[in-house]
Amino acid sequence: MTSTVSTSRGIHPSSRIEVFESPNMHPSAPFGQSEPEYNDNDETELLYVSWNQDYGCFTAGTSQGFRIYNCDPFKETFRRDLKNGGFGIVEMLFRCNILALVGGGANPQYPPNKVMIWDDHQSRCIGEFSFRSEVRAVKLRRDRIVVVLEHRIYVYNFMDLKLLHQIETLANPRGLCCLSHHSNTSVLACPGLNRGQVRIEHFGLKMTKFISAHDSQIACFTLTMDGLLLATASTKGTLIRIFNTMDGTRLQEVRRGVEKADIYSIALSPNVQWLAVSSDKGTVHIFSLRVRVGEDSSYHSGAAQGLALVHQNSPTSLDALISPSTGANPGSSLSFMKGVLPKYFSSEWSFARFHMSEVVRFFAAFGSQNTVVIVGMDGSFYRCSFDPLNGGEMSQLEYIRFLKTERPK
Repeated sequence: MTSTVSTSRGIHPSSRIEVFESPNMHPSAPFGQSEPEYNDNDETELLYVSWNQDYGCFTAGTSQGFRIYNCDPFKETFRRDLKNGGFGIVEMLFRCNILALVGGGANPQYPPNKVMIWDDHQSRCIGEFSFRSEVRAVKLRRDRIVVVLEHRIYVYNFMDLKLLHQIETLANPRGLCCLSHHSNTSVLACPGLNRGQVRIEHFGLKMTKFISAHDSQIACFTLTMDGLLLATASTKGTLIRIFNTMDGTRLQEVRRGVEKADIYSIALSPNVQWLAVSSDKGTVHIFSLRVRVGEDSSYHSGAAQGLALVHQNSPTSLDALISPSTGANPGSSLSFMKGVLPKYFSSEWSFARFHMSEVVRFFAAFGSQNTVVIVGMDGSFYRCSFDPLNGGEMSQLEYIRFLKTERPK
């Protein structure tokens, strides 16, 4: 069986994907063998939200289907509502018509131990992965499908759906996993087998790196698009650390706060000048990064050549990754006594911030021109801007209740 990615309902194609039957995959019929019944009542429950790979769109899995929204300008681009069909995971592949779906909620459309690869152009599932335990997360890139279970991660080739790798992890109920998305780097980050450890797989270089990121268990992390930098937070939620994924060097540490917090999301801006963190304190914090990412070809060229610099252990190579940013994170007035007073007094604090409800899970990402987009599990969408020179409180530019938007024509 073959499938061609093509334009559908305003979602643009990214590449051609050939899909062949294998022991891992079985053809599947459309939803309920018929056209779905649309349901616009107010009982729709939001079960899942997720950004696409470039943060230009986000998906919403609901108790009655799934929807796709464009961020700038904000617009609902597609929805598929079902009378009784909940989705606990909905993952996009950039902006093409291929989605990964997992059932969820009180009435799941599919069992929660199955991943369905949905082709919206054909309006049907073209592949199915079955597992013995519940699927915690699915991640996509143009050449890979990654399925995360609580203790194991499976990596499949997108072209023929053959299993390429199996990775054992520490208990991972949050489904923590991250992929790079540049074509010349293939990097995966996941929990290791020890508490506070992150495992980095550089598939292109056939290299595995273990980073002891925190003393406490890992709660959240993210990679840059090229996979060369990793930002992490633990279940303590007070510190966010940035690492070089080639040699595990810690490049920077910033402080979200003093009290324990549950970190919901970490995002890095495309130019890697800024880092955003959301938590159960109802705040999105923005931090200024000192990691250099300019036009230097040593950072952005091919994996083997471009990573050679950061893999060296000389002080010069480490300094090359550190540079001043547009603004600077504030520190304690006693930071000059670093090494004498407790570490807290030499911390880098957030540069800018935005306050919301403490009872809602929010996920933040960067938009264009010093803006941050925030999606809440209460169905809210915010767009905020921050001053790149002075920081401080962010300005709210837009607020939308996206579950209440009209179905696209």
